[in-house]
Amino acid sequence: MTFSVQRVREDFPVLAREVNGLPLAYLDSAASAQKPNQVIDAESEFYRHGYAAVHRGIHTLSAEATERMEDVRVKAAAFLNARTPEELVFVRGTTEGINLVANSWGESQIQPGDNIIISAMEHHANIVPWQMLCARKGAELRVIPLTAEGTLEFSALPGLFDDKTRLVAITHVSNVLGTENPVAEIVALAHQHGAKVLVDGAQAVMHHAVDVQALDCDFYLFSAHKLYGPTGIGVLYAKEAILADMPPWEGGGSMIATVSLSEGTTFAKAPWRFEAGTPNTGGIIALGAALDYVSHLGLDNIHEYETALMAYALKELASVPDLLIYGPQQRLGVIAFNLGQHHAYDVGSFLDNYGIAVRTGHHCAMPLMQHYQVPAMCRASLAMYNTHEEVDRLVTGLKRIHQLLG
Repeated sequence: MTFSVQRVREDFPVLAREVNGLPLAYLDSAASAQKPNQVIDAESEFYRHGYAAVHRGIHTLSAEATERMEDVRVKAAAFLNARTPEELVFVRGTTEGINLVANSWGESQIQPGDNIIISAMEHHANIVPWQMLCARKGAELRVIPLTAEGTLEFSALPGLFDDKTRLVAITHVSNVLGTENPVAEIVALAHQHGAKVLVDGAQAVMHHAVDVQALDCDFYLFSAHKLYGPTGIGVLYAKEAILADMPPWEGGGSMIATVSLSEGTTFAKAPWRFEAGTPNTGGIIALGAALDYVSHLGLDNIHEYETALMAYALKELASVPDLLIYGPQQRLGVIAFNLGQHHAYDVGSFLDNYGIAVRTGHHCAMPLMQHYQVPAMCRASLAMYNTHEEVDRLVTGLKRIHQLLG
């Protein structure tokens, strides 16, 4: 189908509102994307006409809800090109998924003296769980440094491996710089050393197709709310053999086979072993609607449109005096910048007065801020519903702020 940004925008009701008397220009989708009617309606319809607890009842509503939930697992598996739906675990989001891997696979596999490799561009969600695991287990956390341009210092990576390296945890796309990392190459190198690879895909899956079999990664994670779906739901992919060997992390209902006060508990097989308690079924249903929505538009079409929009934005932003843009020229989704010596919060507040929503702060990436020796950055993120006119408004707004603040 032909991609039409105006047609897409009609599906997102919030984009029609005004902020401070001006049309909203929502440039904060990397933090959380807006939701189309199709997603909103799917969740609402489920709660209005089909809600019931899953996996626990023989009555019609429960059986239907269970089937709908498991259908979304099948859709998500196809979306990532996983080998089987049973390789996917529903989690609250990327953060919980990483913590699940750290507290299940990590607790059982990491030993004193082992090491884990991350990069200096990681989101805190892909740093802190590994710091905590290393502190508990007496392991070492090693860091891939960055170039001045904001890409991985790839030549340094081979030297970080040794026979005690157990895992590489790497972001697919930086949430600050938009840098897309060479995941397939990292996976190949890690596997040569017998290490597993976890990929934080939270900032990647909305911009282009992801094929976990082609990447050959061992774990891959994403959050629905950045993919035009609801908050509170995400997906952890893990290779079937790895997932089958991982012990449960949380205990409770739905993740058991048998429970006996005298003989202990036996657990369900994966992935249900990792889905204790009542799931966010409405969120899962809405995630399925989001997957349907982007699949119908076509991820190749989305990628082509966003690539052209990003090129236009970088070209136009180059005309703003004293604007410093961080990261490489080739990027996905986000543009991090500072305007002269003005604090990012001040710039973001002025832009909000103009009806333009951007993110300001350290973006849950304090080590990256330290790399650039700044306390904060502004970040404009471009999604499939953003327009050239909104980019023009951002450029005009920044030029106006430069004139006002000097």
